[in-house]
Amino acid sequence: MDRDAIWAQLRDEAREAVANEPLLGSLIHAGLLHHPNLEAALAFRFSLKLASGEMSEQILREIADQAYSEAPELADAARADLMAVYDRDPATHRLLQPVLFFKGFQALQAYRMAHWLYSNGRADMAYFVQMRCSECFGVDIHPQAKIGTGVMIDHAHSIVIGETATVGNDVSMLHSVTLGGTGKEDGDRHPKIGDGVLIGAGAKVLGNIRIGHHSRIAAGSVVLHEVPPCKTVAGVPARVIGDAGCSEPSHSMNQLLGVQDFG
Repeated sequence: MDRDAIWAQLRDEAREAVANEPLLGSLIHAGLLHHPNLEAALAFRFSLKLASGEMSEQILREIADQAYSEAPELADAARADLMAVYDRDPATHRLLQPVLFFKGFQALQAYRMAHWLYSNGRADMAYFVQMRCSECFGVDIHPQAKIGTGVMIDHAHSIVIGETATVGNDVSMLHSVTLGGTGKEDGDRHPKIGDGVLIGAGAKVLGNIRIGHHSRIAAGSVVLHEVPPCKTVAGVPARVIGDAGCSEPSHSMNQLLGVQDFG
């Protein structure tokens, strides 16, 4: 779906939602129908959700408008993230759900804003956005972490992604995932997640280790060693128990482990 088609579908869904639930009319008009494009709608949502007594909605809106104007790739990433949720989450039936209601999508866009700030020499403002994202959404992503596009964070409660972590494209992760370091050493100390990886609920990936493309980490696993591409790991500590089960585990979202996986 191209850029204009995504925005057109969002507006159609918004008008239908207002007709079906007039009590949400003000919220939906302010969040979607009032804006000329997706960038403006995302900037409004970012500023509305993260504003506080310490930082006004107006200032945050100015920051977001500047970011989307100077870095069009932010909006491209948001569109890819939005389609990832729409395609992979069976609870998502309309594009407007992630934009208005899902904290995983909104927290990821807030991280992208913080990363843009950090990359442009505004580390303290980036840390403020990180703090507010943690307070508002329960998602704590360091602004220096590098996250690809087409990423879905489902439910998104208690997500922690450390400073030197990298996450590839088309990754799916569920709630309570930690991409953390070990010890007190400075430097490169966090996981490197390849493209197309599925990370199950409650999984912990610790240390400067590489998780191969299109691999699958079972729910509740503690991963302390590198994982080859296209494999499934499970357990505490995690070990390879079989192949990933399909070519794109982050798209299939299949978290069930068959008997053959434990052969």
